[in-house]
Amino acid sequence: MNWDDTTDSSAAERLVGASADREDQAVEAALRPKDLDEFIGQEKVREQLDLVLRAARARGATADHVLLSGAPGLGKTTLSMIIAAEMEAPIRITSGPAIQHAGDLAAILSSLQEGEVLFLDEIHRMSRPAEEMLYMAMEDFRVDVIVGKGPGATAIPLELPPFTLVGATTRAGLLPPPLRDRFGFTAHMEFYEPAELERVIHRSAHLLEVQTEPEGAAEIAGRSRGTPRIANRLLRRVRDYAQVKADGLITKDIAAAALAVYEVDERGLDRLDRGVLEALLKLFGGGPVGLSTLAVAVGEERETVEEVAEPFLVREGLLARTPRGRVATPAAWAHLGLTPPGSRTTGNGQQDLFGA
Repeated sequence: MNWDDTTDSSAAERLVGASADREDQAVEAALRPKDLDEFIGQEKVREQLDLVLRAARARGATADHVLLSGAPGLGKTTLSMIIAAEMEAPIRITSGPAIQHAGDLAAILSSLQEGEVLFLDEIHRMSRPAEEMLYMAMEDFRVDVIVGKGPGATAIPLELPPFTLVGATTRAGLLPPPLRDRFGFTAHMEFYEPAELERVIHRSAHLLEVQTEPEGAAEIAGRSRGTPRIANRLLRRVRDYAQVKADGLITKDIAAAALAVYEVDERGLDRLDRGVLEALLKLFGGGPVGLSTLAVAVGEERETVEEVAEPFLVREGLLARTPRGRVATPAAWAHLGLTPPGSRTTGNGQQDLFGA
């Protein structure tokens, strides 16, 4: 129930991709929590944000600008809507790629109401001229509109009503320091623990009127990559399986059988992830191997392997990026049930991975 939107179409096609497709967006609109008390997970962020919003309401002032960073699907868009709801203010939603000129931003800013929340997704992808205009708008609530060209151009100052900018980014390191420093509150969204995802799944199941046993929710949570959006997507697919193949009740066995049909294993790896690992282990002996060579081996584009598959494999400790190339870890061999080359069995029956 805690999500945000991204534009990576290659990731959106995957069941375990964190990007939101149209179906996700439609369902998420119905499942999103409406206030901080209802929001699950991100305990520190919720506590800190609650203090910021309560203090602003007590002063009768507009809330400070907020920057939310973190991977897709963790709840940045949801928190922006909660900020607007907590401040009893309207919200306007746009994205960095949609603002290519300073005039685009000026048109949006000049039409804001006092206290309105402006949610700017993927803020790091905004054009540089618009970015520079945003500095003054955030700090002084003013923009200079340039009229004319060349030596005859004049800057007309335009006063703006106080507003709250909520910026969201999946790549906080790409934000220039002058922009980052103008946010009064910054928060980094962490991946969810399985127990938190179980709570997400139970809440979503209740809203979707799906019967789910605790063990069934745990099975789905364990394969959700620490991401609520993925947990909800897997829940919907398991619900479909349970309705067609069973009596509609999601048990542990039903969840496991359903996700096996969709090729999502017990650690959340899908066909692409396992394809990368299998190529690395079976064709290249665990590496090191170059990214381009690995991509050719799995029949995917280099960018797909690097940006879609690798981040989760690295986070799970199944693959390492080294100066010499990609290398599989002992955990990768164990997960696929393969024996590393050069390993031998010691006297007590245990494998010596180092071949000493």
